[in-house]
Amino acid sequence: MIPEIPPQLMAALADAPLAALMLWMMHMLRRELQARPEARPEAPPAAPAPAPTRPARDELVDFKLEVARTYVPLSLIRDLDSRLSLQLLRIEEKLDEVSRAATTASAIAGHPVANRTMGFSPRADAEAGR
Repeated sequence: MIPEIPPQLMAALADAPLAALMLWMMHMLRRELQARPEARPEAPPAAPAPAPTRPARDELVDFKLEVARTYVPLSLIRDLDSRLSLQLLRIEEKLDEVSRAATTASAIAGHPVANRTMGFSPRADAEAGR
C-alpha cells in the first residue's frame, strides 16, 4: 500500500532540489566574488548622504503635486478629497464625543475640569485668541 502524501508536501519535495541548487550557486558566486582582487574595497565606504534639506522637500512635494495633477484624472482627486474629508469629519465627531464624555464623567465625579483646546496648533492658537 502506498501512503497518501499531501499535495503541499509533494510540491515541497519537488522544489527542494531546485532550492538546494540555487543556494549552492549563490554560495559559489559569493566565493568567486570575494576571490577577485578588484572586488575588495580599498577605502572605507563614504558617509551616508545627509537628510534632504527643507528646499529639497518642498521641491519633492511640488513635484508630487505636479505628477498628481498631470497623470491622475481630476475626478479621482475630487473623489479622494471628498472621502478624506468625510473620514476627517467622522474622526472629529468621535473626538468631540469622547471629549464630552470625559468632561461629563469628570463633572459627575466632582473633579475640576481644565480648560482644554484640541486640534492642530494653529487652530488651537486661533481658538485661544478668541
